[in-house]
Amino acid sequence: MKPEVMLELLENAAEQLGIKVSYEPLQTSGIQTGLKGGLCKVKGEWRVIIDKRATDEERVATLAGAISRFDTTELELAQKVRDCIHMYEGTGPRRAA
Repeated sequence: MKPEVMLELLENAAEQLGIKVSYEPLQTSGIQTGLKGGLCKVKGEWRVIIDKRATDEERVATLAGAISRFDTTELELAQKVRDCIHMYEGTGPRRAA
């Protein structure tokens, strides 16, 4: 599946989970130069902030890693999307509550 298609499907999954996804310019320095974004909680709401300069592949990896922290069993997702999320399990912070 093309990265841009996977990204759109992952964005839809995030929306179903109530996770806001935004693309913003992120400054990186020092040991975190590979950082392309991640999951955080802002004012009690989950967000995934992704560097707007990231490639589609990097966006997919960041978003799939964030979504893997949530229970997606009730979501209607294509098997390829589930496989992608599973592939990036454990690439982000501890499990979301």
